[in-house]
Amino acid sequence: MVNSSYESYEYVQNLLGTTVSLILCEPNENVAHKIFELIKVLESKLTVNRPVSEVMSVNLAAGQQPVKVSHSIFSLIAQAKDVSLMPGSCFNVAIGPLVKLWKIGFNGRFPPSQQQIDEKRLLIDPQDIELNVEDQTVFLKKKGMEIDMGAIAKGYIADIVKAILLQNGINQAIINLGGNVVALNQSPANAEGFWHIGLRKPFSNNDELVGFLKVINKSVVTSGIYERYFVHKDTLYHHILDSSTGYPLNNELESITIISDTSLEGDLFSTLLYGLGYERANEYLQKHRNLSAIFLLKNKTIKLANPHNFAFELTNHQYVMR
Repeated sequence: MVNSSYESYEYVQNLLGTTVSLILCEPNENVAHKIFELIKVLESKLTVNRPVSEVMSVNLAAGQQPVKVSHSIFSLIAQAKDVSLMPGSCFNVAIGPLVKLWKIGFNGRFPPSQQQIDEKRLLIDPQDIELNVEDQTVFLKKKGMEIDMGAIAKGYIADIVKAILLQNGINQAIINLGGNVVALNQSPANAEGFWHIGLRKPFSNNDELVGFLKVINKSVVTSGIYERYFVHKDTLYHHILDSSTGYPLNNELESITIISDTSLEGDLFSTLLYGLGYERANEYLQKHRNLSAIFLLKNKTIKLANPHNFAFELTNHQYVMR
């Protein structure tokens, strides 16, 4: 959610399985159309929810042969593999078989059996992704392996949309790809130049907010257990899966919001740092001051890390900042 009191022009389409919106300070139908068409092209390359895409061609050839992909997709897979191999990383670009097994967000209603989970865990080692830089090929060594770009596709696309806006002389805008928000430069709505971005209350049915972030020229990405989940026998099973167990992660966090320079960083680190839990994630952030975070804990406590990159205004008195 974005607050704006100035005159603005919003362009909206349903893409990427969500509502994509552009908020511009001046009307520009041509650029909006160009961006939406580009998003459709990029989605067709990255999706695993259609029978044909660049990523699906890699998955369908798993255990058989390498597949040549475009330079941009190769680079994205390489970055995702690097983050997947970081010590203690919860992010795993090879997690596709587990995602499809659980079906969380895709009509999943029951946890799979332990045997099914154990079988799929044999297919999710990112070390088994073989990249040939010279040939720009990707090879999944085991039949049944699947890379899943869903966790980073929106961030990658949001950064490209930002670049297109700048190339077309649009220097003030909000890009919202359903949870990935990019605030371009300064807002014209106030003297401080802040864009106000709402932080949603987890499990709220009416888009209730916890508060507002205030940012200039930053990406804001939230990852939380309330986004996709099901409840079975009084246990909540959410979509952030732990490769080491095959089950959804269980820690003290309801959500983590990453404030960063790029939306791709936000995607990568929202998953990685969620998996570390608050203490270890905060330790990591103290060594990486270019990244900032807002942690919403299950006990309704809010903790901020590196707030020099943003401001936060708490509006929901059910939460306490500490």
